[in-house]
Amino acid sequence: MIQVYTGNGKGKTTAAIGQAIRALGHGFKVLFIQFMKGDEYGEIKTLKKIPNITVKQFGLPTFVKKGEPKPDDIRLAQEGWQLAKRAIEKKDYDMIILDELNCALDYGLLSLKDVLPTLKSAPKDLEIVITGRYAPSELIAVADLVSEMKEIKHPLKKGVVNRVGIDY
Repeated sequence: MIQVYTGNGKGKTTAAIGQAIRALGHGFKVLFIQFMKGDEYGEIKTLKKIPNITVKQFGLPTFVKKGEPKPDDIRLAQEGWQLAKRAIEKKDYDMIILDELNCALDYGLLSLKDVLPTLKSAPKDLEIVITGRYAPSELIAVADLVSEMKEIKHPLKKGVVNRVGIDY
């Protein structure tokens, strides 16, 4: 099945990691591909210590500027998608998490016309989890589960900066 976690609220990556932890507890093999993120956040440090999960990041340690991506941003996203595509086709994993894929699509780093055919033809017993704001309607249409995280209130609005161990 295809799961999508989207919306402007906090918790999309966290939900995907929760799914990974649950799957790992049942002996699943998980591939966690992170688009547009290159820093080793707290969750990445922890996931890399857990057996049966492979973590690959395809992003620079800086933010991508929407409408003005660097050539390296595009190249890294393309490399990440090629790995995801091979993994989906080979069925080497039981669960594949495509963290921030929605953003990579929205920012033009990847093309929906390149991504959708692979997702549509994925093996039926493979769980694919996709995160990121701005999930395209075409992706929502092919997904089996879609959850929207909606921001109601966030400390950033009061000037609280991102906190180590809480926000990254």
